[in-house]
Amino acid sequence: MRLMLALALSGLALSTPIIALAKTDLAAAVADPKRPADARALDESRKPAETLAFLGLKPGMKAADIMTGSGYWAEIMADAVGAKGKVTGFEPSQFYASEEEKPKWAALVARRPEVDWVRYPFEAFAAAPDSFDFSIINLSYHDLYWQSDKYGIPRTDPDAFVKTLYAATKPGGIVGIIDHVGPAGDTRAVVDKLHRIDPAVVKADFLRAGFVLKAQSPLLANPADDHSKLVFDPAIRGKTDRFLYRFRKPK
Repeated sequence: MRLMLALALSGLALSTPIIALAKTDLAAAVADPKRPADARALDESRKPAETLAFLGLKPGMKAADIMTGSGYWAEIMADAVGAKGKVTGFEPSQFYASEEEKPKWAALVARRPEVDWVRYPFEAFAAAPDSFDFSIINLSYHDLYWQSDKYGIPRTDPDAFVKTLYAATKPGGIVGIIDHVGPAGDTRAVVDKLHRIDPAVVKADFLRAGFVLKAQSPLLANPADDHSKLVFDPAIRGKTDRFLYRFRKPK
């Protein structure tokens, strides 16, 4: 009921494939005991089963979790797509690079050998054409407008990234974007200050590459967030207002 209400509020139709997927074992995937406790602690705010149902993940899909971080979405999707599907978790090589962090990455890879774990330079995402039926980028797209000497992140071209992602997406394939809502203005300045992004910027980036915005949902919205705080501020961390877009590559 919560998912149906969210979609109704978005003013977008609930399609038959999404209804069918909502009745699959997404809840079982979320409940997989192999998932670590720190991942489970995020479920209440991320609503993974409802989110993946809205986006249209199906068993048997070839799926990608781009900028996977802790592997949160990759692990859930690996269970959801089943033995006939495949999940690739992409993580920039600049992260999990220190001697203190390397064991965390090694533990994730060991825990989920069924996932293809791929490291790539943050500024040079690459994937073969027509690789994926489904991709998700969670709370990280804004970082394409971020630059950090500390973490070795050079100035990145978001258009080049989305162009590569478009080519890597199969015709009819889905890309789901979740990110922290930010104010309008100079995008790079907003990202540097708040780690948020204006949803209109993301929409324009994807439309320019050829994607079509098929649906959006307020499932992860928080009207109490005024978009003025850094997302790591304890007052709002884990409770930011987030937009949820479902893009599709035309057939």
